[in-house]
Amino acid sequence: MQLNDYRLWTALVTPFNEDLTVDYTSLAKLLKEQDEAGNGLLILGSTGEALNIDLATKKAIVEFVQTQNLNVPLMIGVGGHQYQATHNWVKWLETQNVAAYLMVTPIYAKPGDMGQYHWFKGLMDEASRPVMLYNVPGRTGKELSYRAVSMLNSHRNFWAIKEASGSVLKFKEYLRVANGAPVFCGDDGLMPDFALAGSHGLVSVASNTWPKETNLYVEKCVAEKFDAKELWTKAANSLFIASNPIPAKRILKNEGRIAHDTMMPPLCAEDLQSDALLTESCTAVRDWYQREK
Repeated sequence: MQLNDYRLWTALVTPFNEDLTVDYTSLAKLLKEQDEAGNGLLILGSTGEALNIDLATKKAIVEFVQTQNLNVPLMIGVGGHQYQATHNWVKWLETQNVAAYLMVTPIYAKPGDMGQYHWFKGLMDEASRPVMLYNVPGRTGKELSYRAVSMLNSHRNFWAIKEASGSVLKFKEYLRVANGAPVFCGDDGLMPDFALAGSHGLVSVASNTWPKETNLYVEKCVAEKFDAKELWTKAANSLFIASNPIPAKRILKNEGRIAHDTMMPPLCAEDLQSDALLTESCTAVRDWYQREK
């Protein structure tokens, strides 16, 4: 299968032990779940916890995932703001068996059109695999530049965009400047609206907790055969009642799919006080799946 055959990519959480070492036993379980569901895998997504994992541990995670004999493609997050360190990360990834990269707008510095163009072009020149550019201004403080995308859309490694601003109008503009490349929705609850606007698929948090269910959700949205918008919007939004991925990890821990809901600081599981809405969402999504599958 080709990359574009995958409509759903799971931005997989990284399970930790209580001492903040990686829980590889739990990680193996999660990888198997995603593989069985047929979801593309995004490891070390460039926002959230991944930026606070040290380089040696990130390398160990990538190496471990490659030992699991997965049948689905592996995309790796490339994020941050330190130029040489980011280039060195891509250089190392080039030695690994990965299918694609997710490259996010640099954090905090708020680069303009040309700053973004040169940042992304330098990284894309370093790479030999397809690149998905990532717009997530709520995390980075700056929109992915339309002009930079227009200048990059003919690059040999330009593949796709992940759009997570929450705006259908902005999504449509990214679709225009992508010049025929696929644009993915980056907000689980907005997938029905983005699908109608031309989204190729979804890069998802929800598929961590509901792998097969979210796969069917995306399939129905893309086919315009979806009629449970209120249910899925409420369920998806429940995964953001505390900073992502705190709620997703809580569900996985409560269901015994990971051993702990330990978060990499500065995130903290104690910021989620009640599981009631999460439990309700799990029931609603799984009931929907049983009716629709």
